[in-house]
Amino acid sequence: MKRFLRDNSLGLVFGALFLIVLIAQAFAGHADFNQQQLTEGLPPVSFARYVTSASFGADVLENWQSEYLQFFLYIFLTVWLLQKGSPESKELDKAGLESEREQKIGAFADAGSPKWARVRGLRLWLFSNSLGLVMGLIFVLSWLGQSIAGVASFNEQQLGDLQDPVSWPKYLTEPDFWNRTLQNWQSELLAVASMAILAIYLRQRGSSQSKPVGSAHTSTGVEG
Repeated sequence: MKRFLRDNSLGLVFGALFLIVLIAQAFAGHADFNQQQLTEGLPPVSFARYVTSASFGADVLENWQSEYLQFFLYIFLTVWLLQKGSPESKELDKAGLESEREQKIGAFADAGSPKWARVRGLRLWLFSNSLGLVMGLIFVLSWLGQSIAGVASFNEQQLGDLQDPVSWPKYLTEPDFWNRTLQNWQSELLAVASMAILAIYLRQRGSSQSKPVGSAHTSTGVEG
């Protein structure tokens, strides 16, 4: 058990932190929602009612979709785009898909290579792009979920204000939807750019996300 915890500590800790923060968000959101209800002269709702509401779903999913958009773009763009001096970039002479030898594909697969790295055709293409494709799929599904929960939440407000509800296609043109979406996209893109550039000059000893402390600022694609 100790070895399992050590070997999987990064994923386990982030998974636990995710659950803690999600639960904390639910309690804080519930309190904030009920404050608004009381301000508007409406009765408060139960915790169970709130966490199954469109309002909570939209708040959660709008963050998820922006995170997975970040991963999707970063995975595919780092195939071709480089950043001199950054450990987040590949080495400057390795832009592109790289050779089969470098990628351990087909005849160059070794004893530990996954089965689909040894095959050809569609299976190899799918496996070769599986990380980006799955991240992109999760982005699309969470964006779709956000839009569906968002239109339900938006229409609740419309009805509360004695205004007509809108359809899902109409909601996709509403400022409310794009305000929710774009405020998350810009923050994620800024975070990625900051990490790629700051890691050129700054270090974190022992971290796989940093260059070794003594590496030159111009060293590219080198991790600690």
